[in-house]
Amino acid sequence: MAKRNISLILIGLFLGAAIGGLIGNLMSWMLPEGVVKEFFLTSISFNLFGATDNSSDGIIVLDLSIITFKIGLSIKFNFASIIGLSSAYYMLRYFR
Repeated sequence: MAKRNISLILIGLFLGAAIGGLIGNLMSWMLPEGVVKEFFLTSISFNLFGATDNSSDGIIVLDLSIITFKIGLSIKFNFASIIGLSSAYYMLRYFR
């Protein structure tokens, strides 16, 4: 049994979460206001470099006066993206 490349697994899971997020955005246009829309679209954000709640949340700025570097990572999950992530995981396990 051949082992899979870790980059293939990570790309597959990322694409599953991205497609799930896209489906969630499409659902936001189609669903009427209510509990179901709130459930599918309430999101949780994870920021790698920041603990404050402002516009530069999750960004490290290194200003060298000639050049400025901005580095950050923010991940936002909602229920639809978790469904996409789970489907991608299932597909990766099924198609070995």
